[in-house]
Amino acid sequence: MAFRRVFGRKWPLTGKLISSNQQHSTRNVFLTGCVVSVGVGGCSFLAYKSFKYTDFVPKLYAKDKKEVETVKPAVKVTYREMRFRQFASVEHHGILYMTPQDFLESMTEETPRPRIGQHRLNPADVESMLRLTPTHSRGSTKLFRSLHNKGLISYTEYLFLLCVLTKPHSGFRIAFNMFDTDGNHIVDKKEFLVLEQVFSRQSESKEVINEVQDTTLLIHFFGQNGKDVLKYDDFCRFMENLQSEVIELEFLEFSKGMSTISEVDFARILLRYTKYDSTEIDQCLERVTERIPEEKGITFKDFKQFCQFLNNLDDFSIAMKLYTYADHPVSQEDFHRAVKICTGFMLGEHIVNTMFQIFDVDGDGHLSHQEFISIMKDRLHRGSRSHLMHTQGNWNTYRTCVKNEMKSF
Repeated sequence: MAFRRVFGRKWPLTGKLISSNQQHSTRNVFLTGCVVSVGVGGCSFLAYKSFKYTDFVPKLYAKDKKEVETVKPAVKVTYREMRFRQFASVEHHGILYMTPQDFLESMTEETPRPRIGQHRLNPADVESMLRLTPTHSRGSTKLFRSLHNKGLISYTEYLFLLCVLTKPHSGFRIAFNMFDTDGNHIVDKKEFLVLEQVFSRQSESKEVINEVQDTTLLIHFFGQNGKDVLKYDDFCRFMENLQSEVIELEFLEFSKGMSTISEVDFARILLRYTKYDSTEIDQCLERVTERIPEEKGITFKDFKQFCQFLNNLDDFSIAMKLYTYADHPVSQEDFHRAVKICTGFMLGEHIVNTMFQIFDVDGDGHLSHQEFISIMKDRLHRGSRSHLMHTQGNWNTYRTCVKNEMKSF
């Protein structure tokens, strides 16, 4: 631009000369070329002097530096945020939400069902959805399945629900007391929304920063007008129901309508959310097949108790230290005793034996409790981190998936 200004100011006739050169002789064309050459040379010299002796360059540099300083650093997206965005199927006012069905799928599936983008909801759609939400007094172990895709779950509520699924019964009271900020043994909507503030400190995502939108959980807990309150019994029942619903959904996936699942299917359920690769998983399944040739089956009651035991892994780890010295391998008898201490109930003989056959590599009837706890923590935190483990042998697929997801934002 500086060059053009100088050129136009110093050589106003140049364009005129060039525009008329078609009407002149060869000699005139030559002279015109000379004039243009001299003009370009003169402009170049003036431009050089201007750049050398004026403060034009520093001004540009200062402007560029200011622009660089105003660029905000990229916010690192956590795996939980990425997974939420991957499964969230609806959008309202530019914010992504899960439906109850999306949440259940994120707990039991590695990838969401095929779809094209997110469905954009208008205010009427949202109002219609939330009107179908039952009160907490009508909660059940089929709440999320009955609502299906008629509901909204925000990102912070997604994090809250993940915490619910991994809490032992002994932790329910602690969780409730964290929300009960005034200590009156009930939680109102304002107190519950502290959840938004707590999680917003851990994420700068758009979903967290924006104003709170009424969601399925808020309506379920506090009613359509937001005036209802939540007592501990209501809160406890909700947590128990959600845990049972996810456990039942997972069991039904493998039982195919039968009352039991096979020992091999039980192994598949435990291992599909762990750090084991496909080769290690195949070895575990083969051990179960060889060591338990006659299928007896795992009932839903036993499966549910085992899943509830996994929510007590921290207490189990402490109990194991009381029965082992120098990290010695654990026998089935020691295992039963430790489970009883940390949960208050005994696991079935058959399900414990099946679990030992899965992880007892050398077949000596013992296993490393530290290795077991490490693997089961992957299983416990399904839907929040462990799905990344299975991308080790299929990096291209994972990379393509991430690229496709990022295009939609």
